[in-house]
Amino acid sequence: MLLDPFRRFAVTISADNLRALAPGLLLCGLIALAAQFLSEHYGAPAMLMSLLLGLAVHPLADEGSKATAGVAFSAKTVLRLGVALLGARISFDIFVALGFEVLVLIVAALTATIAISFLLARLLGRGWRLAILTGGAVSICGASAALAISAILPRNEYTERNLSFTVFSVTLLSTLAMIAYPIAINLLGFDDHQAGIFLGGTIHDVAQVVGAGFSISDAAGETATTVKLLRVSLLAPIVLVLGVAMSQLKLSSDDMGKTPPLVPGFIVGFAALVIANSLGWLPTQVQEAAANVSRWAMLVAIAAVGVKTELKRLSEIPIQSIILVCLQTLFIAAFIYFGTLWIG
Repeated sequence: MLLDPFRRFAVTISADNLRALAPGLLLCGLIALAAQFLSEHYGAPAMLMSLLLGLAVHPLADEGSKATAGVAFSAKTVLRLGVALLGARISFDIFVALGFEVLVLIVAALTATIAISFLLARLLGRGWRLAILTGGAVSICGASAALAISAILPRNEYTERNLSFTVFSVTLLSTLAMIAYPIAINLLGFDDHQAGIFLGGTIHDVAQVVGAGFSISDAAGETATTVKLLRVSLLAPIVLVLGVAMSQLKLSSDDMGKTPPLVPGFIVGFAALVIANSLGWLPTQVQEAAANVSRWAMLVAIAAVGVKTELKRLSEIPIQSIILVCLQTLFIAAFIYFGTLWIG
């Protein structure tokens, strides 16, 4: 079971349907390459560019086209491979480096953000799926968390639209935060350590955390990155808890999808790599290779999500959904701000 996501990927790729998957895989791969090019040369967020480019080429992967199978494979199996490989970046040393107080603050902020998401969604007339999806993305690790959580949620007619919206909104808000939060920190008078805790605890995506932290100082950047990796490490337990809860409550009994598995294989793979890395079993070269493959797999998966989504459906997103994500972002920022003051 530990190798489940990797075995499934290998079996699928080596099977006779490789030829059927090739057009869609090639399309999503080219989109990912274009997104990375735009990111490296123009500073645009690679995740956001991959989603937008995918949306632009949606007509190429309509139902019945040659690309359909490969796009679906990218959005599901490649995604799970990317999430599993994220574990190679995490080790238990993170918990020791930050200390108990920071660990408590981050766990409390994550729990409170997801909890209040249900209340906010109810007040705004949004569904529980969107509450979990956006709350997890905001509190854990942005687009990566959205993709992982979406993989275990029961599917309905709004699944692709909600995922595209969540990836787009958290990436956009992360980019705005990368610009605005360092300015706010200077006004608040935080030292480098406090600045790192605030940035790492509030900004949704890893790349924007790094950009914001090192724009202040090396010390702030290192602390921010470490805090952010702590949030990423909580992805596995949160997805596991959500999976168990949905399985016990049978939330998918009247939905279009099947009941999510009790323990998703890709989360087991994630946890196994965290443990292996913590025990020193993964050489540096393996960690770096896994991180690169994970990043590219995420870009390919987000491209596939974009390709599968009709742009006109995004225009149907209710204003309440936008308000929901903004309120979640403001909530976690306020929570981490007061928590940082408490730590001192």
